[in-house]
Amino acid sequence: MNGRIVVVDDEPITRMDIRDVLEEAGYDVVAEASDGFEAIEACKKHRPDLIIMDIQMPILDGLKAGKKILADQLAQGIIFLSAFSGVEHTERAKKAGAIGYLVKPLHEKSLIPTVEMAIAKGQETTNLIKKIEKLSLKLDERKIIEKAKGCLMLRDHMTEDDAYKTIRELSMNKRCRMSEIAELIVMTDE
Repeated sequence: MNGRIVVVDDEPITRMDIRDVLEEAGYDVVAEASDGFEAIEACKKHRPDLIIMDIQMPILDGLKAGKKILADQLAQGIIFLSAFSGVEHTERAKKAGAIGYLVKPLHEKSLIPTVEMAIAKGQETTNLIKKIEKLSLKLDERKIIEKAKGCLMLRDHMTEDDAYKTIRELSMNKRCRMSEIAELIVMTDE
């Protein structure tokens, strides 16, 4: 399969048409929904690569649901559907985090390439987010280690190099991360 997709539209015929085109192209439509609340639940359950979602729906519109889905990282990307092509509509979709925007009625010639590009961009964005989170964690660990070194230098009159070696040796002897040792050193000195 080329990607896992949730289709959201309050019109059952539109959902069916989109599903047929996507499945014929090799995509896995894992769920359908008729409003924003159902879309959120479907995304929680299936964690799709992409959502194709109508903007104007009853109860909870696509823009609000899309913001929630992206904020909670329940899907990698959203393509919004709308009968309107005006700048104000596309701007609202951009602000909601859209990776694509298609105007109804849909045409297979534009749907499939847009879906392919959106899935690729969604995966790229997800990978970047993971890298940022990993770097942020490393930075936080580095900060606590630096703080612990400072505590040891002040308390035990060590050089910076000796303080680092002490933390590293404790880490190896206790078989835990240096940041865990550093947290304990800082905690006892605060």
